[in-house]
Amino acid sequence: MKNTLFNALDVYHDTGAQSAAMNMAIDEALLEYAAVSSIRFYHWHSPALSFGYFGKFADVARYERERDLVRRWTGGGIVFHGHDLTYSIVIPAHDTVFSQSSMSIYERVHYALRDALGGRGTRAVVAEGLDGSSTARQRNVSAGCSCFANPVRADVLIDDRKIAGAAQRRSARGLLQQGSIQGVDVGNGLAERFAEQLSKHCEQCRLPKGVQCRALEIAAGKYATDAWLHRR
Repeated sequence: MKNTLFNALDVYHDTGAQSAAMNMAIDEALLEYAAVSSIRFYHWHSPALSFGYFGKFADVARYERERDLVRRWTGGGIVFHGHDLTYSIVIPAHDTVFSQSSMSIYERVHYALRDALGGRGTRAVVAEGLDGSSTARQRNVSAGCSCFANPVRADVLIDDRKIAGAAQRRSARGLLQQGSIQGVDVGNGLAERFAEQLSKHCEQCRLPKGVQCRALEIAAGKYATDAWLHRR
């Protein structure tokens, strides 16, 4: 394997489905506690919808009765969850990867995903030249639209159809990238192949108790509140 992004990578596979608020809270807690870079794969306990930090609640209000809604801490537009493979990548600030540009990280993660898909014969490509603005990625060109209707530079495509996108957030602690893979077979070991394309040295881990406890606090005080959901 050549040119992997991470020297080492902790891998978390959530065995139980979580609420939308709890999924977002675990990702944020992982960033707070991060000692090494990690990738977490997770599921949703019911049909869900996440929308970016800069999005307007009015754009998703009509789905409130049919989906578990949550505002992400990362940017981007609307993502429908349920049958997708959702992941988060956490890169602590002391990891040398953190010094790379946000676009470079975004691209390299998606090239790894492309290669993981190719391992099962799926011909995926990483989009080039659709949108060169990292700021546009954080806010999304149209934050009220489905992310999967608006491919941008470095998203993953199959037959010109977007099947993977992501959004990022940088802080003093590190970088969080949240992504979704849709419209392909997300079983058959895709998560494992994806992680192995990101690093030659993957360690399967269980979510630390401290992260779980902190996530409960974050969910209750932030992601599960109307104040957060309706802030814009």
